[in-house]
Amino acid sequence: MLIVEDEDAIAEPLVEGLGREGYDVTRVATGAAALEADEPDLILLDLRLPDMDGYDVCRAIRARSDVPIIMVTARGEEMDRVVGLELGADDYMVKPYGLRELIARIRAVTRRGGAGGRAEPEVDTIRTGGLEIDLRARKVTVDGQDVALTVKEFELLAALAADPGAVVTRKQLLEQVWDTNWYGSTKTIDVHVASLRRKLGDPGWVETVRGVGFRLRGAE
Repeated sequence: MLIVEDEDAIAEPLVEGLGREGYDVTRVATGAAALEADEPDLILLDLRLPDMDGYDVCRAIRARSDVPIIMVTARGEEMDRVVGLELGADDYMVKPYGLRELIARIRAVTRRGGAGGRAEPEVDTIRTGGLEIDLRARKVTVDGQDVALTVKEFELLAALAADPGAVVTRKQLLEQVWDTNWYGSTKTIDVHVASLRRKLGDPGWVETVRGVGFRLRGAE
């Protein structure tokens, strides 16, 4: 996998996090370096690069290769997404995003494109009991009713829902939701869990495992 990102503060935790998940990651900081790199299985491409526009990088890569491309950028306007997809990007993510969501997108595009990568089953939608989490649309419903979550609440829920019933430690949640550069109090997890429980309408959805972490209630 090739990460094209010029900001060290973003790229370094990303490389580390993906490495922990078993991905072989190479990082470059410029468009020129991306075009000169050996073809990877997938490219995470930032649009704002110091030497050239990410759209131009995407166009040049797509002219010679079908490698899956996920554009990653701070730009959130609909037209930016449309342009990126029309140029041949396979998906488009807007910062900030969580590691769990990124991995779900990576699995989705590699499965669609038949590219190499870890042979794990693709999960775009997670269902447990009456709870449904659409990772691509970032949509959550409980018994068919929409639940409005903040970015961090959604990422927290997605991290817990990756394996319903399994305990996720506080350290893992900090790494996955707040990234490895978070140095604040772990109490922020409790605050977000409390809010998430309230919005889901039943505090029993997220169970506390004292001294360890939390788990999402599995299907009964």
